[in-house]
Amino acid sequence: MATESLTRALDVSDLSERTFLDVGCGSGLFSLAACRLGARVRAFDFDADSVAAASAMRDRFAPDGAWSVERGSILDEDFVATLGRFDVVYSWGVLHHTGDMWRAMDLLPDLVAPGGRLYISIYNDQGFESRVWRAVKRRYNRSGPVARRALVLGSAAYLSRRRLAKRLLGPAVRPAPSPARAPRARGMSARHDLIDWVGGYPFEVAKPEAVFAFLRERGFELCYLKTCGGGLGCNEYVFQRPASDRPA
Repeated sequence: MATESLTRALDVSDLSERTFLDVGCGSGLFSLAACRLGARVRAFDFDADSVAAASAMRDRFAPDGAWSVERGSILDEDFVATLGRFDVVYSWGVLHHTGDMWRAMDLLPDLVAPGGRLYISIYNDQGFESRVWRAVKRRYNRSGPVARRALVLGSAAYLSRRRLAKRLLGPAVRPAPSPARAPRARGMSARHDLIDWVGGYPFEVAKPEAVFAFLRERGFELCYLKTCGGGLGCNEYVFQRPASDRPA
């Protein structure tokens, strides 16, 4: 699924002879996908446990791949200046957790080689609801185990309300469930997905038009968009840098 998502969004069948930068690599799953597609991968994460996880992923599944993993922050301008330029710069669900999303996004364009692509995902701005979630997430990270459990349970009830209403108000006769359950998007169990959502702080959001304008001003052109339908979650964007360094 990780490999398919890359090939679909980037509109490629392989990444042979291309360089790939994974900004905030987490477990390293998408670095592995890029490596298997033939890319030369450089990955980094601010979190030491994520660096260890990605290194273990590389050592187990791609020991001979052109893939480096290191610790670093997209907000560290001295570190960013050492990275160079890449054909693909990938940062999924990372920038909005840095604590300074727009500054982090401002440092990304110089990492993209001429003609290269920038693939990012940013939480959708839902206005008041997003502000409420920011407060919940801040409280979760300042609380002890009991309060955290209460916040997770309350969030689960809130998030499931629409599904429950649909079941109660839906038709009496429903189609039989399919025998095979489709895999969850991006691989997390429902429990870990919920904790990841409630505990994900810092938390920033942006409307698609704000992201468009920000990167258009830096000479990038949108070539792929996948929204969350105006609801909860991330909007995905792929922008292309012109083949020339001249401003667009």
